[in-house]
Amino acid sequence: MVEQLVERIRKKDQRAMKQLYLMYVDELSSVCYRYVPDDDSAKDVLQNSFIKIFTSLTTFEYRNESSFRGWMTKVVVNEALHYLKERKRLQLSDLRDAEFQQEADESPDSDTISADELHQLISELPDGYRMVVNLYVFEGYTHRQIAEMLGITASTSASQLYFAKRLLSKKIKEFIKNRP
Repeated sequence: MVEQLVERIRKKDQRAMKQLYLMYVDELSSVCYRYVPDDDSAKDVLQNSFIKIFTSLTTFEYRNESSFRGWMTKVVVNEALHYLKERKRLQLSDLRDAEFQQEADESPDSDTISADELHQLISELPDGYRMVVNLYVFEGYTHRQIAEMLGITASTSASQLYFAKRLLSKKIKEFIKNRP
């Protein structure tokens, strides 16, 4: 069915575009909001992503639905990174380990918070941390690939992930502690 939609979209079928949009908008919105938590900006990025998806389908080689989903996700991620870079919002944080010295090294019991609560805590991370967490954990990129995408070194990517995990751990502990 998806392959047929792709073929119809290549022929500029507006109904097929709408159908594909409705099939994937929720999934791709989730990806977008991981990178751009601001509602209006995320909607703009998502709209630009769909435009790029529709216009790039002429050169996309459809293999199966899984590869198609992966390709669309990559388009959204790249659009989000482009948006953040363009607006100078992709700042890599320089929090030092001293900020975390007071925290115990034990991991928080993250099983006691929901996926939505965890997503909210991740969205509160500084942009650079959030980008690296999303690219590494959710998208499965290596530090070398992240470095190429963000114009940083692989060791900077690794350190951003390290500090992001430490900060996220602290946020989870505080969230659990302050729960009613």
